[in-house]
Amino acid sequence: MTKKDFILAGVGGQGTILASNILAEVGLQLGHDVKKAEVHGMAQRGGQVDSHVRWGEHVFSPLGEENNFDYLVGFEMLEAARFPHFMRKGAAAVVNDYRINPPLVNLGKAQYPSKEEIETLLLQRAEKVYWINATAIANDLGNPAMAGVVLLGKLSSLVEGEQEDWLAVIERMVPPRFVDLNKKAFIAGRDA
Repeated sequence: MTKKDFILAGVGGQGTILASNILAEVGLQLGHDVKKAEVHGMAQRGGQVDSHVRWGEHVFSPLGEENNFDYLVGFEMLEAARFPHFMRKGAAAVVNDYRINPPLVNLGKAQYPSKEEIETLLLQRAEKVYWINATAIANDLGNPAMAGVVLLGKLSSLVEGEQEDWLAVIERMVPPRFVDLNKKAFIAGRDA
């Protein structure tokens, strides 16, 4: 059983925690030992949120080490740009092509980096960056909060597990009235 380390990075309210919970459950369903940890930096006020999810035969710590993560999932472009040093050489990054200006950018005291600058930074470690318009896809489906499930759909196409494995976990973890919509979001991300 090969180990897999994932880091999910976003802003409070984007569904980072739900996505990391789903990812951890999928790992368990596939027979892995799984550990998970989260950092909620003022998340309820739109602050940084990052989660570590680790799959393997024996996982001893929920926190992964720098230069060791196989996958980076960025729920927002700038948040993805904060974590390339966590990726191992040859990792993959799945990034929502979406930007939320931090307060200093809104005040004109800082500049938001371009998409090209962010991609260049990520490609210093990642073998491939998969840009996906997850927020736009989620909006088209009727709920922007599902962007994280769209991103998981894309991630699922890069890792083990059949689509049905992922959908079964979503069905168990999402409130019943949102299950069908989340399944659609997942499939849209997987097909993107």
